[in-house]
Amino acid sequence: MSQPWDYIAKLVCIGDSGTGKSSLTIRLCEGRFVPTHDVTIGVEFGSRIVPVGPPASDWLGIKPETERTPSSAPAADDAGHHQNGAAVQDPNSASGLPSPPTKPQNSSPPVQKRMKLSLWDTAGQETYKSITRSYFRGASGALLVFDITRPSTFASVTQWLQDLRQIAEDGIVVVLVGNKCDLVSEDDNRRRVTRQEAEEWCRANNVVRYVETSAKSGEGVERAFLEVAERIYHNIEAGKYDLNDRRSGVKGYGASGGANAAAPRTITLGLNDAMKQGNRTWGGCC
Repeated sequence: MSQPWDYIAKLVCIGDSGTGKSSLTIRLCEGRFVPTHDVTIGVEFGSRIVPVGPPASDWLGIKPETERTPSSAPAADDAGHHQNGAAVQDPNSASGLPSPPTKPQNSSPPVQKRMKLSLWDTAGQETYKSITRSYFRGASGALLVFDITRPSTFASVTQWLQDLRQIAEDGIVVVLVGNKCDLVSEDDNRRRVTRQEAEEWCRANNVVRYVETSAKSGEGVERAFLEVAERIYHNIEAGKYDLNDRRSGVKGYGASGGANAAAPRTITLGLNDAMKQGNRTWGGCC
């Protein structure tokens, strides 16, 4: 029997109260939306196994910053709308259509790696900050969540990021998430934080990506978590973690440590979703 996953990584969801952190976690782990949710006290837990590395990453179009080329970056990452593995357009192609991914001759397909995300959904209220900050230790990834209809929650992300980087491990992968984009549209004045503002903040604060999500519809939710997971995987491949160190936020299958503890809310979904062509959009907005 093959092992259920290759790596386990600790992720924290942080941000002000009411931004939808718990709803995002429930949407990812259980595939449902909860219209009302009690205020999180301390932390809640969930887990999800996701594919990382090729071949799934080829179709997702997620690459580390160091591997992007000027020609591939816009096609794969602008606004997070790379769809179903469309390849970068070949300027020499007579048809002008994207060229399909090439496959080496006489080579076996890569074995799909899997990562178990151990999700720690933290309370956003100031009252609980002294408690929740302690859970930042050992985290290898974080989703920094704000509500795009409430500018005060966006103003708070700088302080949340500072707290995270003071306590968490060096090099923690952070993705900024603008949640509740189901509430806005191009002609709706409920939006209070623009995509441009969020992306500029990411560049100024060395945050790898901005993704817009809707916990209600599910759009962008998987993309946000996969952005973090894929970058953690590339850090693993680069040897940036000691997978046998119990203090590390990343471990290999079978390693001992607290991060391997089972989470109360656990589900395994969509390991083959990334390989399906034409049926799913892994976009970053709703």
